[in-house]
This record gives sequence, C-alpha cells and structure tokens, in this order.
Amino acid sequence: MFFHIVLERNMQLHPRHFGRDLRDKLVAKLMKDVEGTCSGRHGFIVAITGIENVGKGLIRDGTGFVTFPVKYQCVVFRPFKGEILEAVVTMVNKMGFFAEAGPVQIFVSNHLIPDDMEFQSGDMPNYTTSDGSVKIQKESEVRLKIIGTRVDATEIFCIGTIKDDFLGVISDPGSTS
Repeated sequence: MFFHIVLERNMQLHPRHFGRDLRDKLVAKLMKDVEGTCSGRHGFIVAITGIENVGKGLIRDGTGFVTFPVKYQCVVFRPFKGEILEAVVTMVNKMGFFAEAGPVQIFVSNHLIPDDMEFQSGDMPNYTTSDGSVKIQKESEVRLKIIGTRVDATEIFCIGTIKDDFLGVISDPGSTS
C-alpha cells in the first residue's frame, strides 16, 4: 500500500534561479513536478519526505539550462491484488460502481456485489438490499478487496469486490444516523 522509497530524477533549472537559494528553488520545482504523479513502476507519489543528494549540474549547450541529478526520499501509494481498502463511491450504474481510494479508481462490477443487492435507477442510482437496510450510492464509504490491477505508464486501474466476509458499506450518506 504505502512505501517509503528513494528515487532519482534529473531536474532542469533556468539560469535566472541561480544564486543563494538555488537548492531551495530546485527542491520546490521537484515537489511541484513530482508530487501527485503516477509512475507505473512505483505507484502514486504522495509526498517527498527528504532530499538525499543534489549532484553537480551539467550545463545544456545552447540553452543555458542546467541539469541536476537529485536523489530524494518519498512516500508512494501502490495498490496490490488481495489488498483490502476503504473507498468512497463516485458513480453508480447498472454495470456496477466506481470508487476512489486516494488517487486510485476502483471498479466493482455488479457480478462482484452480493446477490441480495439490486440496482435501483432514478435520480440517485444505487444498489439496495431487498429489505432496504443497506444502500450503496454516490458518496457511500465501502470496504472492498482488490482482485485485479492494471498498470500503465502513468495510471493504475483496479477491479474490486465486496462479495466477501467483512466487506461492503461502512457509512451511507443517505442514512439518518
């Protein structure tokens, strides 16, 4: 799920940033460029926790830009098959529902929703049990299990299920409690 790892990146800096606060400008640019991005290999970069090393700069011919190798520590979020997550439902339709757990989007097919829940269309589509005691709708919090992941260069997609013990709705925004 969350890992603390060391990564390296080459950062280009314009000559106007050279001066006493060169390192601060470099770190600020690194945070702006890297935090919130997704690397298929490592996962979503949540936060940079420290800078280990800033190497010697290499001047780019013709432009004046300088490339610095920067080694940094960061926290990454990488979901795995079999992992249990808590997520917020973002969209419900007859095919299933989409939920988000931090930056990752998870699809739960209607085949992976318990059999006693049925789709109800209308102004607020939802999945409801026959007695109406449990309802999955937009903004509901659910606990789900990831049963599959697909990793692209810049995104991670997951398939989940709530058809297992101790999985399902945690809180329902429609309930009056």
